[in-house]
Amino acid sequence: MMYRVSEAIRPHYEAIGRQARCAPVNHVDETSWFKRGGLQWLSVMANATEAFLELMDDWVGILVSDGYGLYRRWVELRQSCLAHLIRKAKGLAESADPEIARFGRKMAGELGRLCHMAHAPPTVGYWRAWYARFTHLVSEHQGGKDAAGSFVRRLLGEMESLWVFIEVEGVEPTNNRAERALRCGVLWRKRSHGTQSDRGNRWVERILSLRQTCRLRGKPTYPVLVEATEAYFKGHSPDLAWIAQH
Repeated sequence: MMYRVSEAIRPHYEAIGRQARCAPVNHVDETSWFKRGGLQWLSVMANATEAFLELMDDWVGILVSDGYGLYRRWVELRQSCLAHLIRKAKGLAESADPEIARFGRKMAGELGRLCHMAHAPPTVGYWRAWYARFTHLVSEHQGGKDAAGSFVRRLLGEMESLWVFIEVEGVEPTNNRAERALRCGVLWRKRSHGTQSDRGNRWVERILSLRQTCRLRGKPTYPVLVEATEAYFKGHSPDLAWIAQH
C-alpha cells in the first residue's frame, strides 16, 4: 500500500520540483542516508514556498548553502551560510591557544555583525568600517599554519559568497531554511536506519517533499494524501493547483 501511495503523490512531487526550479533563490543542504546499510545522501532544495528532496538537476539561480565542496563549485551566485561560519569561529574561541581563542572571538563578532546586516542594512560608513576590521583580521592570520590560518583561508576562498544577501534582495545570510526542511529526514534516518530499496527511497523523497511543501503552504498533509490516493485509484488527475499558489 505504501508504494501505491508513493505513486499517488508522484505528480505532487514532480510539480513541487518544477516550482522549485522556477525560484530565483534556493537553499540546499544534505544529510547521510542508508540503503541496505550502504551510504547515500538525502539532499534538500528549499525556498520560501517549496521543498524537494533530490539533486538540483538543471536549476540555475542563487544558491544558499554551507561550505560543502560540491556547493562551493556552484558557478552562479552563492551565499555561504554565515551561521556555519560563526559556529566555527566560536569553536576556535574555545581553543587552549590564547592567540587562536582571541582570533575566534573577534571573528565570531565580526561575522555576527555581518549577519545582522540582513535586518539592519549598513550605511556606507558602517560598511567601510566593518570591512576594514574584517580584512585586517583576515590578513593577520592568512599565512598561519594553525587552525586560525586554515579558517581564514577558507574565508578567502568564499569571500565573494559572504555578503550576497546585502547585494541581492530575497537572499538570506544563513541556510536555516534548508536545515529546517531536512530535519524530519534526519529524525527518520535515526529511527529507521534508512531504507532497503530504490522504491523505499522514492517514498522517502516524495512524502518528505509533500510534507514540507504542505507545511510551507499552511495545509495539513493528511487530507492531501487522501485526495491524492482517491484520485490515483479512480484514475483521475489530483489537485495540484495549490502547489503553484504563493
